[in-house]
Amino acid sequence: MGADLVLQNLLSPPVLFFFLGVAAVLCRSDLEIPSPLPKLFSLYLLLAIGFKGGVELKYSGINTEVMLTIAAAIAMSVAIPLVSFPFLRLRLDVFNAAAIAATYGSISPVTFITAESFLASQGISSDGYMVAALALMEPPAIIVGLLLVMLCGPNRSKGQPGVRWGPLLHEAFLNSSVLLLIGSLMIGLLVASQGELGVEKMKPFTDNLFYGVLSFFLLDMGLVAAKRISDLRKAGTFLIGFSVLMPLLASVVGVWLAGLIGLGQGNALLFTVLCGSASYIAVPAAMRMTVPQANPSLYISSALGLTFPFSIIIGIPLYMQMVKRFIPAF
Repeated sequence: MGADLVLQNLLSPPVLFFFLGVAAVLCRSDLEIPSPLPKLFSLYLLLAIGFKGGVELKYSGINTEVMLTIAAAIAMSVAIPLVSFPFLRLRLDVFNAAAIAATYGSISPVTFITAESFLASQGISSDGYMVAALALMEPPAIIVGLLLVMLCGPNRSKGQPGVRWGPLLHEAFLNSSVLLLIGSLMIGLLVASQGELGVEKMKPFTDNLFYGVLSFFLLDMGLVAAKRISDLRKAGTFLIGFSVLMPLLASVVGVWLAGLIGLGQGNALLFTVLCGSASYIAVPAAMRMTVPQANPSLYISSALGLTFPFSIIIGIPLYMQMVKRFIPAF
């Protein structure tokens, strides 16, 4: 892995602010972000990336590459939980194994956004349709996780109610992340189709503020992730190893698929990041509702306390090196 890529990523403002948040917790500082603000920052980032993605999708159009990429993204969100589950069952019960498998089949929007910022610093372009792949990878992972519980879990007693598919599908397809991403993407697509005036009016909000808000959000993520590190002790070395090795394996498959589809280096990195990340928002919320037997400290702490920091600090430059090695620039 190129040391210059790692250093450049480590010295980017958002990642440095992430480290500041971690350091604040380790030093027992009283630094904290008031509770309403992280949610607002998260909504802003999703809105901005969705809107910009819709604009770029209008410019690039929907073609075979777009459809193949989205299909491959959905396939990975199904395959990763199915591959992860048997390994997790070596040490964990059905409920926890299914919840963690679903967590790693889904994605981290903040990791994706950080990867976009990394590409911008490298002067490498990407296409807006990757946002559609981002949004569509969450629902399949949630559904597969529940199906694993139903098919492999202990038999339900006769008096126990079955799965409430209505609330589950509502959470999978209409949770706040998916709805805001897809809605913002559609708005960006519609605005761009009417000309440049509407796009230019949104730029001060969606472009100029973006990097600063991302830095502030990662500061809060550093605070939260550092507080979750202690929870990893409950998981043991098995889950800690899985939290790093599974994303690496998925990223290798992601690079291979990106090359097979014919993606450029920018899109290939974003696709690889989607394959190698893990959800710490949408899937945990769905698992708490549908699989209450699973321990949230296991699937949240592994995704947020280890996989997320690994991805934004080491994973992104490592994946970029893999992409550059196997996918030619054009």
